[in-house]
Amino acid sequence: MTQNVQVNGSYWLQTAPGGAPRPALAEDLDVDVAVIGAGVAGLSTAWELTRTGRSVAVLEAGRIAAGVTGYTSAKLTVQHTLVYDRLRRTRGPEGARLYARSQSEAIERAAGIVAELGIDCDWETRDAYTYVRDPGRVGEVRAEAAAAKEAGLPASFVTETGLPFPVAGAVKVTGQAQFHPLKYLLALAADLEAHGGRIFEGTTVQGLDEGEPCRVRTEAGATVTARDVVVATHYPIFDRALLFARLSPRRELVLAGTIEADRDVDGMYITPEENTRSVRTAPLDDAGRRLLLVTGEHFTPGTGDTRERFERLAAWADEHFPGVERTHAWATQDIDPTDTVPMAGPLHPGAHHTYVATGFGGWGLSGGMMAGRLLTAQIAGEECAWSGLYDPRRLRTAVREAPALLKTQAEVARHFVGDRLRPAPPVDALPPGEGAVVRAGGDRLAVYRDEEGALHAVSPRCTHLGCLVDFNAAERAWECPCHGSRFATDGTVLEGPATKPLEQRDI
Repeated sequence: MTQNVQVNGSYWLQTAPGGAPRPALAEDLDVDVAVIGAGVAGLSTAWELTRTGRSVAVLEAGRIAAGVTGYTSAKLTVQHTLVYDRLRRTRGPEGARLYARSQSEAIERAAGIVAELGIDCDWETRDAYTYVRDPGRVGEVRAEAAAAKEAGLPASFVTETGLPFPVAGAVKVTGQAQFHPLKYLLALAADLEAHGGRIFEGTTVQGLDEGEPCRVRTEAGATVTARDVVVATHYPIFDRALLFARLSPRRELVLAGTIEADRDVDGMYITPEENTRSVRTAPLDDAGRRLLLVTGEHFTPGTGDTRERFERLAAWADEHFPGVERTHAWATQDIDPTDTVPMAGPLHPGAHHTYVATGFGGWGLSGGMMAGRLLTAQIAGEECAWSGLYDPRRLRTAVREAPALLKTQAEVARHFVGDRLRPAPPVDALPPGEGAVVRAGGDRLAVYRDEEGALHAVSPRCTHLGCLVDFNAAERAWECPCHGSRFATDGTVLEGPATKPLEQRDI
């Protein structure tokens, strides 16, 4: 891998089997359940629901599995960095056990689906490690190993790994998995359609009426009438339980390149050090080569220079895996809950037929699969042992971990006010391929200059809640630092919670 990183797209999206786009919803529709969002959480939920005999419609603004799920590092594991010791302290030993059991059963369910449907998705069993190199942090890792084992996981403390550098200590959890997420989810989508489910792409949802039945309104004017509605849009597009105050967006960068099989790290690795570093490999070709994936440099969308972050990650990869030829570079986005645990369950305290799945904190594959099973059980009126753990209506734990909640809201307030006071460069200072929020005629505009020198202007006000966007030069996108909405240079929505584009402006 070398520096001067050029973002050229997700390996998963570029190597998934193609297919014609599914049609947009063009007319009103009646179903048992409407699922908004076709990532891993939405498709897993829809698939589980079709197996119960319910009629299901999946509404996706873009292409299925092409949002956040298409940019994951694709590790399917119950080992979520340093989570079990924290859960043991904040939710008690039983909370940690329920978390471990729910995530484990989700992975077992995925393995069963792969076998049942015969999905060719590069499924591999691998051990997962959380490591530290700083001897001063070994105590954290030992405590995590003990908590994970107490929670029922096959966890242990080790000092030897397959990484090409020494570690001070690591938590090792055996028998986890890695796979090609797009191949898996496209097969899941085809099977749910074979069982009567319907998927609509290019269908943006903009309204939800909670009644009996519920009604979902699309941008094009169609209405889906359903007894139950699941909001699985990663960051919820509807906030009816103070969810926006309890979630914070985070982007991370991914580099991928070819490596010989004898240099395989033989496991999945992550460290909380160095602004996060994650390493895994994937099968690549018949010659026995592997694809090395290195992830890290997490940051809030719309803040700082993403190009510099890519270069730091590339330098780290060069140092520890010299000679690897980089083939892909992309970024992914995660949503962190302020109180550690994802939210899957009723959308708000008064909800009877609306549900949400969000806040997976970087572990959306196992989390999304878990949410699919949990929400299906709740819609079917069945008991689930971990419903209370993941309940979005919980406020007691949010209050208990109030410093994190207050920090999140302070950051939002700082951006909402401070970004409006930030000095704005003149339009003439923009070089080709760059964008910035500038002043023009006494107003602020978000202006991008393309490679031919032409200027493209849009409103800098995010259409979600009005924060000002900033330009990500590496990915050439406008990003909102408050809640993570992302827009193309022409203002079209790339990622929610915003559902409307940035308004066009003249310059």
